[in-house]
Amino acid sequence: MKTYETVIILDGRKVQDEGKAFAEEFTSMISGAGGEMIKSTPLGRKQFAREIKKRKMGFYWDFIIDLDEKSAKELPEKYKLDERVLRMLVFIYDRPEDPKAEEKQETPVTVTAEEGK
Repeated sequence: MKTYETVIILDGRKVQDEGKAFAEEFTSMISGAGGEMIKSTPLGRKQFAREIKKRKMGFYWDFIIDLDEKSAKELPEKYKLDERVLRMLVFIYDRPEDPKAEEKQETPVTVTAEEGK
């Protein structure tokens, strides 16, 4: 299994509760496919620079998932006809930090030149 990041833009007119129900449905679909949801982050409502399917705004969601390659390739096809999804992008998560340890990180202490004297 690989770690993937999925960014989904939901239609503001088709979803209630800013897409929370869709996120729960997506999480259950991932676990049903044998994967694991690592992190699910709502990025909020954003205005588009250009219209997408005659819509001027949408709700952005960012998911980090562990999934096998075959299932990851099938994700866009499964949601292609879903009216709630305006855009969906799935790509390999290749950030150097571990997404599971992200919450455990401590804030770094910075020392200014005046304090070091």
